[in-house]
Amino acid sequence: MKMKFNAFVIIVAAALALPGMPVLAQKTSQADFIVALVNSEPITDSEVRASVARMEQQFKAQKQALPPAEELRLGVLDRMINERAQLQAAAEAGIRIDDLAVDQAEENIARQSELSVEDLHRRIVKDGGNPKEFRAQLREQLILTRLREREVESRVRISDQEIDKYIVDEQAKIVDPLTQEINIAQILIAVPESASKTDVDALSAKAVKVLERARGNEDFAALVQEFSAADKSNGGQLGLRRGERYPSLFLDATLNVPVGRVAEIVRSPAGFHILKVLERRGASNLSKTVVQSHARHILLRTSPQLSQSAALAQLADYRARIIAGKADFASLAREFSQDGSSAQGGDLGWASPGMFVPEFEGVLNRLRDGEIAPPTVSRFGVHLIQLIERRRTELSQREVRESVRTTLRDAKLDEAYMNWAKDIRERAFVEMREPPL
Repeated sequence: MKMKFNAFVIIVAAALALPGMPVLAQKTSQADFIVALVNSEPITDSEVRASVARMEQQFKAQKQALPPAEELRLGVLDRMINERAQLQAAAEAGIRIDDLAVDQAEENIARQSELSVEDLHRRIVKDGGNPKEFRAQLREQLILTRLREREVESRVRISDQEIDKYIVDEQAKIVDPLTQEINIAQILIAVPESASKTDVDALSAKAVKVLERARGNEDFAALVQEFSAADKSNGGQLGLRRGERYPSLFLDATLNVPVGRVAEIVRSPAGFHILKVLERRGASNLSKTVVQSHARHILLRTSPQLSQSAALAQLADYRARIIAGKADFASLAREFSQDGSSAQGGDLGWASPGMFVPEFEGVLNRLRDGEIAPPTVSRFGVHLIQLIERRRTELSQREVRESVRTTLRDAKLDEAYMNWAKDIRERAFVEMREPPL
């Protein structure tokens, strides 16, 4: 689903601050020391180690491979320097967050963890933290969100001339593989750099066998889980994206492969890739009519307290109960969905193409009226999606232009944030300190 930048930031911040992760006042026997100064404000080694521990637990909870220890530490320190500089900028701008806003954020985290606030505090203490420091961390994240919302989102503007140019460019597009959108799933049979010719031959033979099984109508997602050395989440899908954003090797291999079919094996420095074309869309020429979908969903956000597998199982149970007539979709959504639509029973209203993230929209597009899809993983969590109905509607000229404005604004937002964060960092005086001997 599409999510505004400020909402995305607060969700990430909340996820990083969930209980069960040793992020606050960690007990340690190591002597503390200053590792960096940001405009004379210190960042200590104990703060960095606590943040690293938090990130390590998040990687483990998401079943992702940990980066090298020093790389992770440097990345965490860099983020902390950026955030410290931004917090100082927020203080200069007079941005304040009252206790009520912190209370609400704390209640949201407790509810997502199926705890009361009092139980949340007890969990924090059990994990070696301090509830007051936890609230202070929440306040900082809310301040950062407010600052970024004011300094980035409010300054992104799309002119009528930009909209006019986009419309002209879209209408002039030809069918070009680079402008087409394609979603590919992959299985990677990794080949180590030190592999001998015998090893490479054995891995090549293994890839051929996996290819045969994939072309023999075996479930591709299951093969991904069994064999792939790449990202296994969401069945190995790389996501719907323009052809120019794929490696040329992948694009060339799948150019003439129909949707639902598997391409020939691709060899890269990483190993042998088995690629399945899941979806293909032509160049996105503008249309005055559009098929809209009316859907609803239940969203569970994964966290250290709710793994992806647990969320999938929970939503599969909801689906079975709804299909059996033992539960009502809207009632479950109101009670359990961790999304702004929960108050409306998960109702997302009428949506035009492109309003949801590809992994969500791809599933929605395959549903029939009234059908409920099996639980679906997206970048925001795990969804139970039901299509209520579809309709074809004609867009007014104003709606077409607003759709274009949204597209252009979303494209500008990431770049605007990166430039803003870079500027804040460059204006800060940062002094790195060596550890004491």
